[in-house]
Amino acid sequence: MVQDGTNCRLRAEAISVSYPGRAVLESLSLGIPEGKVTAIVGPNACGKSTLLRALARLTPVTAGQVSLDGRPIDKQRSRIVARQLAILPQSPLAPEGLTVLDLVRRGRTPYQSALRQWSRTDSEAVERALALTGLKDMSSRMLATLSGGQRQRAWIAMALAQDTDLLLLDEPTTYLDLPHQIELLALVRQLNRDTGRTVAMVLHDINLAARFADHMVALKGGRVRYQGAPSEVVTAKMTQDIFALRCTVIADPIHGHPHVIPA
Repeated sequence: MVQDGTNCRLRAEAISVSYPGRAVLESLSLGIPEGKVTAIVGPNACGKSTLLRALARLTPVTAGQVSLDGRPIDKQRSRIVARQLAILPQSPLAPEGLTVLDLVRRGRTPYQSALRQWSRTDSEAVERALALTGLKDMSSRMLATLSGGQRQRAWIAMALAQDTDLLLLDEPTTYLDLPHQIELLALVRQLNRDTGRTVAMVLHDINLAARFADHMVALKGGRVRYQGAPSEVVTAKMTQDIFALRCTVIADPIHGHPHVIPA
């Protein structure tokens, strides 16, 4: 668990999740530190994406409880939760024919109802999200014409337009080349610093996770094995235990973060 005293609005308390014939998470407890970027790492099929989906109540837990602001998240109204927490899944899909602006406007859905139609507040939230992600000049472009990195920025803009304090990203760098991975993670880091948003994201690249996160969580076998600052988590012992990888860990000569060099 995160040390007592750390402010965590979103918590998993001894949660378990099972799929037919397989337990994915087992009595897992975790707090997402407020105002920080948390990276969740681990081998394939260890439960990273399942954990993120459980935190967002997209996947029901079979035991334990996820709480948001001290209350069980599954007891809260969906619209209220959607105004507090946004999640970007691993491979989001959108209908054909959408422009960037069409997609980003969908982030305002939790605020719409029969009694509340589109407002100036909605327009301002969309404009702000486009500006933060550098997409104002591309708002009229079709999603299908964008590069992979631009498309990911558009999806993040949609999540930002939702105007939540908590942002969950499931493998946001999937399918991106290294320059676009770094660009996207730098954007996430900057958003955290500029807006104070709490971010939790699943990443495969442990070196990028160590560079861009304040807090790291390493899963194996459906349980939290390590967590803390990257300098505490990323060690030769951890990589051997979690990934069965022999390595040397050095300080990145440019940024000073731990950097894994496989043996």
